[in-house]
Amino acid sequence: MSRLSSLDWRTWFGLVVTLAWLLLGYFYIRVTVGWNAFTVLPADELGNFLEGAFAPLAFLWLVIGYFIQQRELERNTEALSSQLHEIERSAEQSVIQSEKLAESEVHARQQTFLTIAQNVRAQLGTTTGLLFISSQSAAADGHVTQEEQSELFSRLGQNDPEVFTRRLLETHIMLDDEASRFALFYGTDVRARHTNNFLFTFERLLARAEAVDPDQVIRDSLSGTGHGLLYQIAKRHQLNAPEELRDPARTGTYVKM
Repeated sequence: MSRLSSLDWRTWFGLVVTLAWLLLGYFYIRVTVGWNAFTVLPADELGNFLEGAFAPLAFLWLVIGYFIQQRELERNTEALSSQLHEIERSAEQSVIQSEKLAESEVHARQQTFLTIAQNVRAQLGTTTGLLFISSQSAAADGHVTQEEQSELFSRLGQNDPEVFTRRLLETHIMLDDEASRFALFYGTDVRARHTNNFLFTFERLLARAEAVDPDQVIRDSLSGTGHGLLYQIAKRHQLNAPEELRDPARTGTYVKM
């Protein structure tokens, strides 16, 4: 019964018309031809009769089948459209998830970089301390006493990695001539080694910042720090230094106490 109730109205119409047509044919044979005469008809006449009798039914079911098939095609089209919509939504969700994963990955890389950068800043602070002491300590004919050196290194150890960097910037500004400013960074082999060490380390830090931050916000931030300003000054003096002093491969980039 459930299958019958689910039949399309066109199918019901076709069944009713077919039944009525068959009954009409039955009474036509019985009244007009007679069953005895019908059973002895020659084969060609019988074939023509059946062809004429069932041709309308065949055409009727052809039309009904066409409309039913058209309806099924419409349903299939709607189903495919719904599937396409779901696929598009899934694709959009996949894109959103991919973007979020990419953002999370970039954020994780940036967080890792910032942690590394803190250690590198401390390393740069030590390097600038050695560079400053090599020219400004009393032992190097400078004016910084042993007590002041101890205080500066104490501040360096108390999470102030740019304490010597600021002193170098101040000293560079107070020097009157370019030769003295150049000597602050490349006046001796020791200063050249410390300066090249500082430049080499800071350039590696900048390169890592560019790799983790396509917008270059972190790189610009580093360039605006005390270390960044000192890097720009020292880099300019490095370009004017003799080959044996400006080449890190010759001077080395290590700390030698």
